[in-house]
Amino acid sequence: MKYAFSNEQMRRADSAAIAAGTPSVVLMERAGQALARAVADAMQKKGVFDVLFVCGGGNNGGDGFAAARILSEAGEDVSVLCLAEKFSPDCAAMREKYTGEVLGRIPRRRYGIVVDCLFGTGLSRPLDGENRELVSFINACGAYVIACDLPSGLSECGVAPEVCVRADETLSMGQLKTALLMADGVDCAGKVTAADIGIPAAERGAEIWENADVAGFFPPRRSNTHKGSYGAACILAGGAYSGAAFLAAGACLKSGAGYTKLCVPDELFSACVGKLPAVVLRRFTAIDGDILSADCIAAGMGAGVSERLYVYLAELLRAYTGTLVLDADALNTLAAYGTEVLDRKSCNVILTPHPKEFARLVGKPVGEVLSDAVREAKAFAARCGAVVVLKNNRSVITDGERVAINPTGSPALAKGGSGDVLSGLLAGACARGVAPFEAACIASFLLGRAGEIAAREMGEYAPDATDVIRYLADAVCTL
Repeated sequence: MKYAFSNEQMRRADSAAIAAGTPSVVLMERAGQALARAVADAMQKKGVFDVLFVCGGGNNGGDGFAAARILSEAGEDVSVLCLAEKFSPDCAAMREKYTGEVLGRIPRRRYGIVVDCLFGTGLSRPLDGENRELVSFINACGAYVIACDLPSGLSECGVAPEVCVRADETLSMGQLKTALLMADGVDCAGKVTAADIGIPAAERGAEIWENADVAGFFPPRRSNTHKGSYGAACILAGGAYSGAAFLAAGACLKSGAGYTKLCVPDELFSACVGKLPAVVLRRFTAIDGDILSADCIAAGMGAGVSERLYVYLAELLRAYTGTLVLDADALNTLAAYGTEVLDRKSCNVILTPHPKEFARLVGKPVGEVLSDAVREAKAFAARCGAVVVLKNNRSVITDGERVAINPTGSPALAKGGSGDVLSGLLAGACARGVAPFEAACIASFLLGRAGEIAAREMGEYAPDATDVIRYLADAVCTL
């Protein structure tokens, strides 16, 4: 498992390393050495041997001046472009050590590699003026672009509201940064690696699950086993739409649960007969012992928003003692009629909103939610005593204390039904005994991996949710 850290966490870790006796200029020299190695590797791989460092006046610029000096002393063709007039003390020291030419205007010459050392984690405002021009130059130069720490213009939360460097690769200094893994960061950062420069993590970061972490939840099964060994999942879905019920149940069938029950309203029952022969199909009109006996229930997919559903959910939250996954119209119904029923729950709860659904739940604009997705999800999870899966291209998973950022996914998942598949996977994982937070991590990981496989086999435009279900087995087998 890897860990990623916010800019603020890294600033505290940086301060702690300095307080422990490592001078800041030493850390900058180490960063310069790491950046120089990354640039030299790219020069060899790309077969290009001229480099332009675009440096600002802060510590990110200091990293660039240090790397430029190291490469220049090694005989490489290095230039530096810097339009800054003010410099941090460490950047000024590194600039003085660099004896090569410093360009004071954007060059017309083309370079094979351009290194972005403008801001890194030091930016807290949109780019403007000459800095905006520099970023536009970097993006239009046609070179292989390496970003130092963060692509300039990218916010701490991975949002690029206006202009932002689009790098081919990014070298994250010290530890992996969460901004590089989320939202626009995934598109702007390119290939991401972290450089150890002697700044140990001082606090817990966001978990980044890897193949081995997920594989641990899919051990070989004993021969002497049966369907009752792997739990029962119940999908309460449909009403306004029938497709969501089929998708959630279909995904649950692939999750490893022993039983998958599909409960649909009376008006949908006839349409569901024979569609998924492996599920236990039944009507539901009220909460009964059969529903409450399930190890996990997933509810709300395709149900429609109504006061009737709200009353049903309130009773389910009070009476049920297993794990309850609430998705889609269950979330919209809570947003419309009140989330306070979550305070009276007797069960574990997992909420799986996409950004608009989450915005309705917390009563905030979507932009505000996405401006700090980790903080918003963590706060709401703590307030509700639930696990929250804030779905996006890189979903945030939190129980209010632990945080994970799912590393898998593909634009192929940007279609209706992907969330229903996730709910079915979640229900099956919880049914077979996986704890809610871990279940959310593995279900999100497998959904993303199945989307990646579908995109590889079919392209990013063609796959639909049924194709994603079809590739879930491959997703597990590739762990």
